[in-house]
Amino acid sequence: MPRVSGTTDKNHLLVSLGEAVRARRKALNLSQEALADHAGIDRSHMGKIERGERNVTMLNVAKLAVALSCRPSDLLLDAGL
Repeated sequence: MPRVSGTTDKNHLLVSLGEAVRARRKALNLSQEALADHAGIDRSHMGKIERGERNVTMLNVAKLAVALSCRPSDLLLDAGL
C-alpha cells in the first residue's frame, strides 16, 4: 500500500476522493493535465491525488472544486465522505 503522509489510509478515504475527482474530470472531458493547470496543482501531484496517494489539503479540495465547477462538499459527497 502506498505511503500516505506517514500514515495508512485504512478506510480508503483518499482513494474514494480521488475517484470522485477523476469521475468529475472525465465527465467534463478534461485531461488530468488540464485540470491540474486550471486548479494550479502540479500535474504529477494531481495524478497522486486521483490515485489516493496524497492526503489532500482543504485548500486543494477547494481549488479542485472551482476547476470542476462544483462545491468542495459535492466532491466529498461524491466520495461518500
